[in-house]
Amino acid sequence: MSKQSEAILEAQLVAQLQKLGYGLASITNEQELIANLKTQLEKHNRIQFSATEFERVMNILSKGSVFEKAKTLREKQHIIRDNGDNLYFEFINTEHWCQNQFQVTHQVSVEGKYQNRYDVTILINGLPLVQIELKRRGLELKEAFNQVNRYQRHSFGSNSGLYQYIQIFVISNGVNTKYYANNRNQSFKQTFYWTDKENKRLTNILNGFTSEFLEPCHISKMICKYIVLNETHKIPMVLRPYQFYAVEALIDRVKNSVNNGYIWHTTGSGKTLTSFKASQIIMNLPQVKKVVFVVDRKDLDYQTTKEFNSFSKGSIDGTDNTKMLVDKFTDDSKLIVTTIQKLNTAISKKQHLEKMNRLKDERIVFIFDECHRSQFGETHNRIKSFFNNIQFFGFTGTPIFADNSVKNELGRRTTKELFGDCLHKYVITDAIKDENVLKFSVEYVGRYKQKEDRNTNIDIEVEDIDTKELMEHPSRLEKIVDYIVAHHNRKTHSRNFTGMFCVSSVDTLIKYYEIFKKKRLAGEHSLNIATIFSYSANENDADANGFLPDELSVVEEPRALYGLQAHSREKLDEFIVDYNQLFDTKFSTKDSESFYNYYNDISKRVKERKIDILLVVNMFLTGFDSPTLNTLYVDKNLKYHGLIQAYSRTNRVLNEMKSQGNIVVFRNLKGATDEAITLFSNKDAVDVIIMKPYEDYAVKFNEAYQRLLELVPSVDAVNELRTEDEELEFIKAFRELMRIRNTMTAFADFSWSDLEMEEQEFEDYKSKYLDLHDKVRTEHEKDKVSILEDVDFELELLHRDDINVAYILQLLMKLKTDNKKDAVKTEADIINLLSGEAELRSKRELIERFIKENLPIIEDSETIPQEFDKFWSEEQVKAFNKIVTEENLSPERTEQLIENYLFSEQEPLRDEVLDLIEGTKPTILERKKTGDRILDKIVTFVKTFVSGITG
Repeated sequence: MSKQSEAILEAQLVAQLQKLGYGLASITNEQELIANLKTQLEKHNRIQFSATEFERVMNILSKGSVFEKAKTLREKQHIIRDNGDNLYFEFINTEHWCQNQFQVTHQVSVEGKYQNRYDVTILINGLPLVQIELKRRGLELKEAFNQVNRYQRHSFGSNSGLYQYIQIFVISNGVNTKYYANNRNQSFKQTFYWTDKENKRLTNILNGFTSEFLEPCHISKMICKYIVLNETHKIPMVLRPYQFYAVEALIDRVKNSVNNGYIWHTTGSGKTLTSFKASQIIMNLPQVKKVVFVVDRKDLDYQTTKEFNSFSKGSIDGTDNTKMLVDKFTDDSKLIVTTIQKLNTAISKKQHLEKMNRLKDERIVFIFDECHRSQFGETHNRIKSFFNNIQFFGFTGTPIFADNSVKNELGRRTTKELFGDCLHKYVITDAIKDENVLKFSVEYVGRYKQKEDRNTNIDIEVEDIDTKELMEHPSRLEKIVDYIVAHHNRKTHSRNFTGMFCVSSVDTLIKYYEIFKKKRLAGEHSLNIATIFSYSANENDADANGFLPDELSVVEEPRALYGLQAHSREKLDEFIVDYNQLFDTKFSTKDSESFYNYYNDISKRVKERKIDILLVVNMFLTGFDSPTLNTLYVDKNLKYHGLIQAYSRTNRVLNEMKSQGNIVVFRNLKGATDEAITLFSNKDAVDVIIMKPYEDYAVKFNEAYQRLLELVPSVDAVNELRTEDEELEFIKAFRELMRIRNTMTAFADFSWSDLEMEEQEFEDYKSKYLDLHDKVRTEHEKDKVSILEDVDFELELLHRDDINVAYILQLLMKLKTDNKKDAVKTEADIINLLSGEAELRSKRELIERFIKENLPIIEDSETIPQEFDKFWSEEQVKAFNKIVTEENLSPERTEQLIENYLFSEQEPLRDEVLDLIEGTKPTILERKKTGDRILDKIVTFVKTFVSGITG
């Protein structure tokens, strides 16, 4: 049976959408799209626009970025009519989302930099709000994703720019279907499958997905209620299915009952976004007076407030002290974020009771973040007894069951006892299956043998015999530091990611920090090490009951500073001095505010990859979310939810290079790890959550290598590939090799000697792979469309920070001093590096010219760096002058724009680029093509002359 063609799939999809109630709109070009928009907006608003009035409407629609247009879509609109009257109208009904006009059209052509024809478009009130791109069965789904990105570059913003109003993209090859929000900066990793309530995927676009997800009322509800506009990053975000079902369950419970409940969504799956959307919708229900979002620690209070406000600017009334909290309870604030400690004070202290008593009978919904310790104490009961008309909802990634509960003065208490029913469940196995979090690669290093207790015939770990003497012995700590120094670059892909090291106590942390510092001063490593720990007495968490102590709560009250042990506080101040010298900051422990600012600065620099390893005891092991962190070193007993929480700092999805979260354990935690995974998923989950051993990946690599050889038996055979289809097969085969190698290189055991492929052979094939990437770029510049444009080459898997121009200069100095035979090899090595490193290929022609023309006349090899700098600067000036001359740009403004680009690391906007032109500006029709051409030249200039020059 032949494969179903894309055209047949498209026809079947359009027919199915019509059956669901979409009207078929026959639209082939932009003019017809605009004419249909006028008709649909008039029908929806029950008004008639004159031609000039509709021009005013189009003027509103034409303004702003994708993010700003998403806001425009949701706002009430106003124009002045021809007769001078005010006219109010809307683009979409967000409150009654089913009461909109739904149409489907297909094969609409838009002329931009190139002419593009889009597969299937869903129109709501005439605006293109959902775009569906199809590929025939058998093709990679990522090709449809790449095609959408190409449309983003070439035509979505062209002319009227109506396609920038798209809220949701759907990509499908028939059997696999995913959706995602209109955010150009996200990778394929940020695309989602739709599921039913039980997390069963609906992947076939014609069998399940369309009838559930694209049903008119549902897709309209997703757009109107379940897209969040992130103010910090200026991007729209769409909820994933489990987030949608959780919010729906919470809303239903508030509307139809007074019962409590909890949401079990695994750590790293986006609980903040879910809780924000739930809070936002619930606070607007007429029967609800206020929504109070409760966290357990001040760092989470800060982080959650910041994240909530990023979703909706100014939506959260932060509460810096208890008096402010009481004021927020009694004013018009609908949504409050606070800590459970301040909430406890508000309902316990006499000076606040007069105001708080007014709220006793009001309908208030409390939503609790992951804050086990306080919730499971007396405070929880105090809140319940104070208010008479409240509902409690909890969010947790690691519920408390009978197995992992801890006995206190109130007995053993579970999440179910405190909150009632679990309203929706999304466990770690679900998240890994959906690729919403990563697997863990757990390596146990330096484990100690067990011996048998003769009295009980029970094996006892050596750790349990004399923990402190053995675990804190200086030689052991030094060996662990040596191991981390030796393997950190490998674990983090040449520091493209960061690491965290959690240890058992403050005393041990101090010892580790000083060992790292001593070795750095001795020149044994260049890692940036930072640390933070609490002011409280040292805690050895050896009992590992699963609860990670609340370390930052001390900053709630400044007087707690004075209970600090002198030794540990002095040491922390000493370490903060190191931090201040490293980052030119001025933090200290002199007061709670300075310490708190230090905490926030560390958080920021870990995310920005300025800190290589963060040393902690308990802090940062819960609630800290950094996709750039991929490695956790563990010298601490962890158990149950504490273990899962700590491990989960590493498994946030980012890009292709981050294939797993690396856990390096220096203790005997294999049993505790398996037990925790079993508790929070099922007994078969260990194989799903923990990656296979190194040897399994070696076998997979060798199998992938054999498949590559079947396509291209030699490197030269790549040159003989006759068609783009054959080139595509080679690209896919080599890319699979890259993916497996990327996973393997994070293992300490990785060695090319374990593989059937030689490292040089891999590098040679890699050069051919990059040649094909360059070919696609060249064809693209010639306005030719290649099927290879739909392929994600995943160049990030080839990136290595340690191979740059500085490294090449060392080789050039070696080349100058080598004898003739060695020089030939060194020059060949340089050429191979220039061909094989994606970051250096743009510099290849210039460096080769320097070798041929300049190197022979340089007498002293020590002057090569200076001569190269001189050569490079001259060529940079020539290239810059060529751009401004060819494009008639202002040299001063162009230089300033490039400086701003380098500082912000954000590509300039097209309008900023066009403003550089002196003299006659391009016409409206020429603006996009001209702007894209100039921007491409500027980006190439920066990539060639600036990126990778130092380091």
